[in-house]
Amino acid sequence: MFEFRKKNHIEFGLVSADDDGSIDVMEVRRESRQGLWSEGLRLVRDVFLIIVVFVLLGVFAVQPVVVEGTSMLPHLADGERLLVNKLVYYKWQSVSWGHLERGDIVVFWYPSDPDKSYVKRIIGLPGETVEVRNGRVYINGRELREPYIDEIHNQNLRDSIVKAVDQHYYFVMGDNRDNSSDSRVWGLVPEKYIYGKAFFRYWQPSKAGFLEHGEYDIPAPPAVESVTSSDDK
Repeated sequence: MFEFRKKNHIEFGLVSADDDGSIDVMEVRRESRQGLWSEGLRLVRDVFLIIVVFVLLGVFAVQPVVVEGTSMLPHLADGERLLVNKLVYYKWQSVSWGHLERGDIVVFWYPSDPDKSYVKRIIGLPGETVEVRNGRVYINGRELREPYIDEIHNQNLRDSIVKAVDQHYYFVMGDNRDNSSDSRVWGLVPEKYIYGKAFFRYWQPSKAGFLEHGEYDIPAPPAVESVTSSDDK
């Protein structure tokens, strides 16, 4: 009978750590359990850090607010959601993170009832004299140009008022001059009551975006020419 030569076969045994010191022998089940446990701890850590960051942002930096009422029409409507920058007005020792300017849309505690918050626009700054007459605003005797004001909301002309703005106080008004309870009615807002500046509208989606500061222009007084005359000799 024909005899077939058997091909040379290389016999392989079990792989052991004794074969090579560089081989790591792992138990799949135990390693998978340890991997799931470590990944779970990382997930809990990340969620905790995210929560801490959001809490710190809400307390010190950014806060959402809801517009209630129509006093800021046509710029802000009832029910819209805003983000308020609280950090811009923080002060640390002699360093200030920002300052209040004419045209800022600010949120503040209502002076007559600090449990309520109002949203208005800064009109008069400390040291200025504000006069409201025939629907027009005058700062130190010069008319304040407000091209963003809609005349539809400025028809009901109130009695004229003149108000000197004390230091660390602000004169605020709503853009809807016909339907706004503001400094014309209840007086000035203390600086310490202002807790943020509205800078972003996130609801309604169709109007989402950064809020405009407003173009406030106080024309400079006309220059007075000085004429020097001398007697002819």
